[in-house]
Amino acid sequence: MVLWCFMSNLDKLIRLFEQFPGIGARQAKRFAFHILTLPETDTRELSELIADLQGSVIECTSCRRFFARNGGGNECNICSDGERDRTKLMVISQDNDITAIERSGVYDGLYFVLGGTLPLLDKKEQNKLRGNGLKHVVEERLGQELTEVILGFAVNPDGENTSRYVEKLLEDTLKDTPVTISHLGRGLSTGSELEYADADTIKNALTNRS
Repeated sequence: MVLWCFMSNLDKLIRLFEQFPGIGARQAKRFAFHILTLPETDTRELSELIADLQGSVIECTSCRRFFARNGGGNECNICSDGERDRTKLMVISQDNDITAIERSGVYDGLYFVLGGTLPLLDKKEQNKLRGNGLKHVVEERLGQELTEVILGFAVNPDGENTSRYVEKLLEDTLKDTPVTISHLGRGLSTGSELEYADADTIKNALTNRS
């Protein structure tokens, strides 16, 4: 194992790219070497954008998605929109799922970004999820007309395991309340990720939720 302090900057960059979701060693090297071909002005701009990112993008205090704050307020444009249907709360795994669902034009409720899924064989990942945050939001909205929690996870083993986790998490909170938990319909084919589903597929999945 090579110590970090003895690695070159190029090796360190490749290692960092390897930590990105879905990026393997080969792709990480391609990214790093591509950066080396860019003009100095582009690499400088890239480094400045990365350095400034955390200062210009914040986490919504309500749904936990990241958004670029263009003024006051700690809620994103969806959570602060008084026209959204506050009786519905959809729990999704990542920010990109919101973009896909909004593209369908069917859903008009609110969201909560759980921060990932719970793999069947890695219980430690549970510690990375915003389970306590979700429970708090649901408890808060029980007195604000909430009637349905929609589990919007991918149709694969990890997504189904995450759904079971959320159901168990909210079991006591929703007991003796009129709030129902529903799942996206099988408009989504097995193995589908919401992020890559087309608008019509998501529309069918929402319409046929149960």
